[in-house]
Amino acid sequence: MLKLAIFSVFYLLSIFTSCNSQNTDSLVIRKIFSEALTDNTAYKNLEFLCTKIGGRICGSPQAAKAVEWVKHVLDGMDLDTVYLQETSVRHWVRGEKEVAIVNPEKASSYKLQACALGGSIGTGEKGLSANVIEVKEFDDLAKLGRQNISGKIVFFNHPADPSFYTTFSAYGGAVAFRARGAVQAARYGAIAAVVRSATLAHDEFPHTGIMHYADTVEKIPAIAISTNDADKLSNGLKNDPNLNLYIRLTCKELPEVVSYNVIGEIRGTEHPDQIIAFGGHLDSWELGQGAHDDGTGVIQSIEVLRLFKALHIRPKNTLRAVAFMDEEMEQRGAKRYTESAQQMINSRNSILDQFKGDSLLKGSKFRQPAEYIGNHIAAIEADRGGFTPLGFSIDASDAQLKKIQSWKSLLLPYGLYLLEKGGSGVDVSSLKKFGVPVIGLVTDSQRYFDYHHAASDTFDKVHPRELQLGSASIAALVYLIDIYGL
Repeated sequence: MLKLAIFSVFYLLSIFTSCNSQNTDSLVIRKIFSEALTDNTAYKNLEFLCTKIGGRICGSPQAAKAVEWVKHVLDGMDLDTVYLQETSVRHWVRGEKEVAIVNPEKASSYKLQACALGGSIGTGEKGLSANVIEVKEFDDLAKLGRQNISGKIVFFNHPADPSFYTTFSAYGGAVAFRARGAVQAARYGAIAAVVRSATLAHDEFPHTGIMHYADTVEKIPAIAISTNDADKLSNGLKNDPNLNLYIRLTCKELPEVVSYNVIGEIRGTEHPDQIIAFGGHLDSWELGQGAHDDGTGVIQSIEVLRLFKALHIRPKNTLRAVAFMDEEMEQRGAKRYTESAQQMINSRNSILDQFKGDSLLKGSKFRQPAEYIGNHIAAIEADRGGFTPLGFSIDASDAQLKKIQSWKSLLLPYGLYLLEKGGSGVDVSSLKKFGVPVIGLVTDSQRYFDYHHAASDTFDKVHPRELQLGSASIAALVYLIDIYGL
């Protein structure tokens, strides 16, 4: 009887402790969301990044300005450490506005809304012109053969499939033609490639994005055209199979330059050598302002640190926000971070010299090499746009996934119902090989690819509440990981 009584006491105490912890966590998370939704710092930061700096493809002056500005913002937050992590990046420039004209020698000629694909070679000053041959799939190239393709411009007209609920699935089915279309067309003697924009939207905005060449295949110029113009070109070919297209691109590759990941930290009170990292990519395609892709992810990551500071939450583990450089081209920032997170920039003079000694970097906090990759508890990425958050996609062990799912009751009041096994994000995914749980913020993606890599990806497309719901969602998950670990 005594044993039963003792057991009952311990059982009741465990229930009380569990309930008390749940209540404490619930209150903290409520404060996180309240602070995020009543403060406009993040929205103002995004506005500056988008409208004062703008599109910032790696290697560009705008990318350098963005690095300097983010460093300045972090330095002003009274963080424990702020530093840069050096990496070399490509420097591809678009050049003059692209020209694409159908039947330029005829009275019925018309222009297409076009943009060079990232990394494309130019056409030369005079441009090029040829007949166009339309294909839907890569297999169509083999069916047509070199005899029907050589000397022509291949038009890949593969629409994104609208039947998918998840727009990332629709994008995944169309993006291969952007990435590999030029190489595949060149194998059959094509002199240029035209790609239907990888978007579900029907509009006048062409969508750029990285494309790849192969060393064994001749390089040919590649452009994307808007979905409306893709339909127009396809209809034109039905009426006139001998339709001619003139293209002029002045894009080119310049020598590589030095750039940086930008990192800010709140040092852990109990385990400073253990890291919870979260970030987005600072670079963006320069057609637009890089708002949803991925200004929002960078700003949300900075905002997580601000929320912890504003609410006086001292984490047990070190919280690290990372603004990754070069996600769009070759992910060199992520590779640099993954290969050697402990090798940080530690020469103040070299940084000041890089920015000619007259920059906002003065007064920065630097430190010697510190944490190793293996000390990461988790890494979270925000790179799905600043739309309403739905939850997290988790690439981790079953036990770690189950632990995160055990917090669902704390997150559900804020619409975070999705806590499922899945991918994370390009910049943090390689940390998985070190055994680090990698996680991606999942948002309502229905509008994401309307703006992705296009001139329409501008600040005005981001709603402040949606932006801050994402910031608070990441902060809430970081808080729970910090308290309970993975």
